[in-house]
Amino acid sequence: MKPPVLALRQVRLADGPRMLFDGVDLALEPRCRACLVGRNGAGKTTLLRILAGEVQADDGERTLVPGLRIAWVPQEPVISGPTVLDHLVAAGAAPHEAEAALQTFGLDPAKPSEGLSGGEVRRAALAAAFARDADVLLLDEPTNHLDIPAIATLEAEIAASRAAVLLVSHDRAFLERVSDRCFWLEGRRVRRLDRGFAHFEAWAEGIAAAEAEDARRLQKRIEQEEHWMQRGVTARRARNEGRRRALLDLRAARADLLREARGQMSLEAAASEGSGQRVIEVRRIAKAWAGRTVIRDFSTRIQRGDRVAVVGPNGAGKTTLVRMLVGQQAPDSGSVKLGTGLEVAYLDQTRAELKPEMTLREVLAPLGGDQILVRGKPWHVAAYAKSFLFTDAQLRQPVRSLSGGERNRLLLARVLAAPSNLLVLDEPTNDLDMDTLDLLEEALEDYAGTLLLVSHDRDFIDRLATSTIALNGRGDIVETPGGWKDFESQNPGFLLPPARTPAPARKAAAPPPPPRPGKLSYRDQRRLEAAEALAASLPAEIQALELRLSDSGLYRRDPKAFERLTAELDTARARLEAAETEWLELEELKASLASGS
Repeated sequence: MKPPVLALRQVRLADGPRMLFDGVDLALEPRCRACLVGRNGAGKTTLLRILAGEVQADDGERTLVPGLRIAWVPQEPVISGPTVLDHLVAAGAAPHEAEAALQTFGLDPAKPSEGLSGGEVRRAALAAAFARDADVLLLDEPTNHLDIPAIATLEAEIAASRAAVLLVSHDRAFLERVSDRCFWLEGRRVRRLDRGFAHFEAWAEGIAAAEAEDARRLQKRIEQEEHWMQRGVTARRARNEGRRRALLDLRAARADLLREARGQMSLEAAASEGSGQRVIEVRRIAKAWAGRTVIRDFSTRIQRGDRVAVVGPNGAGKTTLVRMLVGQQAPDSGSVKLGTGLEVAYLDQTRAELKPEMTLREVLAPLGGDQILVRGKPWHVAAYAKSFLFTDAQLRQPVRSLSGGERNRLLLARVLAAPSNLLVLDEPTNDLDMDTLDLLEEALEDYAGTLLLVSHDRDFIDRLATSTIALNGRGDIVETPGGWKDFESQNPGFLLPPARTPAPARKAAAPPPPPRPGKLSYRDQRRLEAAEALAASLPAEIQALELRLSDSGLYRRDPKAFERLTAELDTARARLEAAETEWLELEELKASLASGS
């Protein structure tokens, strides 16, 4: 293994009275693709900031090779300057590389920096990171606010990059595609798995089971020592003082285990009385704004209990469609009929209901008092907040003090408490850790009403959706039974933008240097190296998947695992075929350039 380019050794950091890191070791070698996994509040962002040099640890070492260039994309990036191109150039990118990166991420270099949407801010920040040709990329929730085509672009750029990459993300499908190593931040330390995220959950479950067994054995020893003390320590106090101290040490060790034990969060959606069988009926609706048709001649029928996902590029009209479906906005033509007895609960992607100065108590109990109704029953507000992992002290804190994941959790607590039989969730997964996502998924599976889900999280959609409605932003809409994979297989290329003529370079920007004769361009060379790496690594991955699927009893024991492994195998084979094709094309181009033909 190559020596690391950036590393932490025995890093310690306290957050007030709470120890955040206690002996963290982490190393990034050249061209590694690592993900950092941990629950909300474990300190993942802080650890990235230490690696980036923005935060100084209380103790320990941060080492890096001389001249190392680090590109850091925070969870909430800020874009400044007259245009997005100016921002990239000010961040250290060459003008021609800045323009190329912005166009790769679908942004006009001349676009003003002010007034950008959340997705545009994220794409500009990612373009700035890749344009700098950094040695290390630190990306904190890089898929937040990105649509699925933009996530695919990010995956391709990571595969082609020569940098070491460390990612924090809740998007399982994204991590499975790009990672080859996992760091797990848990219990104030970091554990390392030298395999991709597809193997993380089974590995983490094994560790958790082993630690549970250690805790059981420790408790047994404590019981034995306490029994001994009750019988003999008084008569032999001086002689056995050492054994008494050992018992106290055991109790302290158990207390540490209990303090580090993960809180148990309870998620359950409050369902009201059932609606009619027909929830929503749509007939030939259309919608346009600013002279652009976003919805054209669309009809559908949503029945009670359906789980409908809505997908498409940013700006395609997903939120507009959902608002028309629930009667909050009228179509330009056509009709929307709502069923009888509907009670709608709506989680807005803008999170506009959360005012920074509001306390958590005011959000959960806007009418005051200590009790709120949850699923028709009175709960003490502190007990309900605790079920979402908020402490009593946090109830008095303002919303602005919360992390992104905590703010999203707070809104979910508010929305899921309201009785409903039609639940509308617009981008519910942003900033949530994977444990919370699993609990949210279970709550939605058990929800007795109808679900409308707007999301870019492909894995989340696949786990929940009974049908998927896709908009491409040009007025076209298709509806496919099943989740994301079903839609993608039946509608290849539907979400891809039409071929565009490249925008002319700004006069102020220096033109890109002409390619050197007889040599691949820098970007093509990166693509060639990435294709070579994939072509070398994927056969082993395919062989391992085939070996696991050869187990004749797997489907009977665990049909979900069999289906997941089959999908992984299909994906790996497709990636290998694509990598080999790209490698052949680029090698042919390289040979033709070398010969001058």
